[in-house]
Amino acid sequence: MVQTTQAITLDPTGAHAHDEHRQLRGHGCAVRVDILGVTAWSVSDPALLKELLTSPSVSKDARAHWPEYDDAIQRWPLALWVAVENMFTAYGADHRRLRRMVAPAFSHRRIAALQQDIDTVVADILDGLDALPHGETVDLREHLAYPLPIAVVSRLMGVPAEQRDGFRQVVDGVFDTTLTAEQSEANTKALYEALQALIAAKRTEPGDDMTSLLITSRDGDEEGGLSEDELRDTLLLMISAGYETTVNVIDQAITQLLSHPDQLALLRDGRADWADAVEETLRLEPAVRHLPMRFAVTDIELPDGRTIPRGEAILASYAAANRHPDWHGESADTFDVTRTVKDHLAFGHGVHFCLGAPLARLEVATALRLLFDRFPRLELAVPAEELQPLGSLLSNGHQALPVRLRGATA
Repeated sequence: MVQTTQAITLDPTGAHAHDEHRQLRGHGCAVRVDILGVTAWSVSDPALLKELLTSPSVSKDARAHWPEYDDAIQRWPLALWVAVENMFTAYGADHRRLRRMVAPAFSHRRIAALQQDIDTVVADILDGLDALPHGETVDLREHLAYPLPIAVVSRLMGVPAEQRDGFRQVVDGVFDTTLTAEQSEANTKALYEALQALIAAKRTEPGDDMTSLLITSRDGDEEGGLSEDELRDTLLLMISAGYETTVNVIDQAITQLLSHPDQLALLRDGRADWADAVEETLRLEPAVRHLPMRFAVTDIELPDGRTIPRGEAILASYAAANRHPDWHGESADTFDVTRTVKDHLAFGHGVHFCLGAPLARLEVATALRLLFDRFPRLELAVPAEELQPLGSLLSNGHQALPVRLRGATA
């Protein structure tokens, strides 16, 4: 293990993420990093990370447990990630209260009921692609990975069609770590304006959607209900988490399968199923590389004898942990849909485990199944190594995913 006292500066562009993750693991179970000017402990050891994600000694409430909070929200480009008031940043009883109000939207019954809608959306998208001229290069991030989750989360939350493009732009900005603090502040302002417009529209004309249900709870002043800020920020969480992350998983799954024809053949031969491909993509290329932020409520002693002092920030480095050789052995960097141990941290762990995980899995598996059935000769239009990553150390996807739907010689 390499010892260091100087914080490792994380690259905001995410250009060489896998090399950076190996560097983090090389410094042991945790290492101090600089994330856009804020120092935190990056935890990449999966055993330690799971322990911290379930420990009462670790909080997500920056206001209560991070002495740098007041300064950070003034100058840090990722201030929104710690300033929102929803279950993402809540701790203890507040988190249980907020999660309990949102959980019904992701019940097994509600998710199962969306299967037909998801099938229809994907089929419509593929019909449009099928009508394109033979040999034309298509960006599947733009024309499949984006429109499917936007359509699904918009139905779930009641986002009108005319507001969807606006939400897409500002949600992308939340994950863009190349923005300055001023640009991030402007993006947050635009995002909140869009959310307030949605709330106002649903107060005037409520519908059968989660936004209307949350507004009813808020305006009815039920005991333990939402404050106005919690309402707004809960909608922010559900729309952004239900959209950006699923886009990335669809993008990465297609990339991996087209880059590994032997693995795609296993799926086509029935030796693995689409759920296996989804889980292996989530492990190898999770939608979010690092998730800010958690905070030490007390001094936390690490297995190697070091201590994370009370009040210091902790960065959950999910992508580095997912490829840890102590977890997945020498093949940790290999895409293998037949992998026996499918465990990963792509959706978090513990009380903050992503409520939308079943919906995301359903969307991605459906998109893959129908896409490869419709276009059996699908291929990348450029070598995989030439695909350009998003400008983000958080969001794990590509700027574009150019493909040929019927192969170069079709």
